[in-house]
Amino acid sequence: MVKAVFLDRDGVINANLMRHGKPVAPTSLAEFRFLSGIDEATRRLKEAGFLLVIVTNQPDIANGITPLNIMEAMHTEIRRVLPIDDIAICFHTDADACLCRKPKPGLITEAAAKHAIDLGISYLIGDRWRDVLAGQAAGCGCTIMIDHGVQQDQPCTPDKIVHSPLEAAQFILDREAATD
Repeated sequence: MVKAVFLDRDGVINANLMRHGKPVAPTSLAEFRFLSGIDEATRRLKEAGFLLVIVTNQPDIANGITPLNIMEAMHTEIRRVLPIDDIAICFHTDADACLCRKPKPGLITEAAAKHAIDLGISYLIGDRWRDVLAGQAAGCGCTIMIDHGVQQDQPCTPDKIVHSPLEAAQFILDREAATD
């Protein structure tokens, strides 16, 4: 049984930017900044035996806001710094009605099939309602939302609300220790 932690990218791995009062993804390497504690959080989860998979909506590529090579450079930096096993990306917008754009579970279920992940013993960490609903729809055993104090567009009920990646990792490790 492979257990995983699915991580959203923007707002979980790296900081969002605020534009017009809304959190948005960085569009250049100069704007790309890791969130405080994400290196320790991912290291501790990896050491505990979790497969770490980023699941990220990136419609800015399709919309022409972020060049593909810039996103790829960000992902190269993520892989250089963090012990990430895979990155699953949806380039679609809501209008495309695809099965992979969160809140739909396609990114998660495809990664689970690819890596033989048992979703029932796996976790999802996100910062938006879309992440939480995707994790729940996919059958993740636990969904965790990092609350950055941003108003959500839709209601959601994660299993746990935290305020940092490190707090999310500690919750997972404590929960795992309690079930052993």
